[in-house]
Amino acid sequence: MAGAPIVVHPPSPTGGRRVTVRGQILGLAYGDRDLLEFLRRAGLPDAETLIDDPGWVEWRGGRAHHWGAA
Repeated sequence: MAGAPIVVHPPSPTGGRRVTVRGQILGLAYGDRDLLEFLRRAGLPDAETLIDDPGWVEWRGGRAHHWGAA
């Protein structure tokens, strides 16, 4: 794998983080619950086990699970 297929982008100035899968935007997540729902809708029903795996998820520009404004 060339990189993690799921990217959680840096926090926005107003809060939330954009989530992409293989470059496709899934939405703006404001917490782990949003992230898990986006991934479930993308066909990953067991996403809870993946979100801390760097082979699956790359957290950019901030700590993992940090959802506040930049």
